[in-house]
Amino acid sequence: MAPIRAASAACSAGCWEADGHGPTARGTANGVGFDTVSNITLPPVYDEHDLGTLAFWEQPAEVRDEVFAQLRRDQPLTRHNPPEDVMGVGQEGLKPYWALVRYEDIRQASRKPEVFCSGQGVLFGDAPPELLEATQSFLAMDAPRHTKLRGLVSAAFTPRQVKRIEDGIRANAQRLIAEVAPLGEGDFVELVAKRLPLQTISDMMGVPEADRERVVAAADILVTAADPEVHGDRPIVEVVGEAVVTLHMFATEFAAHRAEHPGDDLMTALVEAEVDGERLTHPEIAAFFCLLSVAGNDTTRHTTSHALRQLTLHPDQAELLRSDPERMPVAVEEFIRWATPVMTFRRTTTRDVELHGVTVPQGEKVVLFYHSGNRDETAFDDPWRFDVTRDPNRHLGFGGGGPHFCLGASLARTQLAAIFSELYAQIPDIEAGEPEMYKGGAFIHGIKRMPARWTPVT
Repeated sequence: MAPIRAASAACSAGCWEADGHGPTARGTANGVGFDTVSNITLPPVYDEHDLGTLAFWEQPAEVRDEVFAQLRRDQPLTRHNPPEDVMGVGQEGLKPYWALVRYEDIRQASRKPEVFCSGQGVLFGDAPPELLEATQSFLAMDAPRHTKLRGLVSAAFTPRQVKRIEDGIRANAQRLIAEVAPLGEGDFVELVAKRLPLQTISDMMGVPEADRERVVAAADILVTAADPEVHGDRPIVEVVGEAVVTLHMFATEFAAHRAEHPGDDLMTALVEAEVDGERLTHPEIAAFFCLLSVAGNDTTRHTTSHALRQLTLHPDQAELLRSDPERMPVAVEEFIRWATPVMTFRRTTTRDVELHGVTVPQGEKVVLFYHSGNRDETAFDDPWRFDVTRDPNRHLGFGGGGPHFCLGASLARTQLAAIFSELYAQIPDIEAGEPEMYKGGAFIHGIKRMPARWTPVT
């Protein structure tokens, strides 16, 4: 795909152009229903499938991708009504959003923050601004603030810290599987998938043992609150707000404690990190802690569960890993591609940009559908085949590259490789049953519960 360039020449379908002067779009959609912004004529809202409803996302991934496959093939850029108001913030004044569903389009948008910014929100649906400010840290920022905060956080990940964390991951994985091996069966999410990320993040930050379950429970709520089992009969925004307060209070108090009583952990490193004479404030540390608690726990946890389910459904792939553990690093990339635990993020156009013959005006919301990109037939050979030998595998599981590429990607890979290496070393016949999925949203591709069985090892 051609890079974004000044919109001074005609744009053929598939190329990107950007301009700040608002040229008129030349595309048509059956010649009816057009809107106009400034001097730009917009296509009608796509209404054959509503990608913004909870009902759409409660369907199995295979069913949803029938819709995405059609869009990738026939309508790679579509305009949609605002998503369902899950958080109860109101729909008044909300504009339609645009859907990017092809791999290369998502990748390009991710790598062009000067055209597709994050500072005006990154979630598919809207939420109260105070909740976003308290939870998203540099995820929802643009340069130069993003550069500063990410630089400060990155400075805390010293080579010594990273080695300590990775050594701890391998030791925890070995101990964890040894503890569950005698059981023979149980809920894989609770026994295995949830525990290693919890231990990893807690050890990294230095979270005391007594606080760990409380912290991870609050982090879970941030991304699963729309599930009726999670919010019950309470407003979702109220449930999320309580979880944010729990995480912020803990992180702020713990940061203050580490400022007075340093330890060998990431919280101390964050408190002490300095770039060009600047340090993170305690509220900034608390917001990053919220982000890390979600990104570090939920994504690895759900990828672990999805991977075991697919290895059960494809025993030939499991046998490849049992017979040759050296395949694990390549297999991990397929685990992440297949699971795509984060399904959507949003950007906002900073200028007019032309794509597939249509001009998207400045200030428009653009949603990146990562799961669709990871099933794009033009980017992956037979994308619905689970193949642990797939190489190269340039998936979008950690984003599409650019300044917002996942900071914890290497640690996620280390956790996945460690847990599956230990599973097949200690309980090699483990198999997963039918998973129960989380309901209520387009953000996390999450497995709530999943039974598993194996031959007990005493």
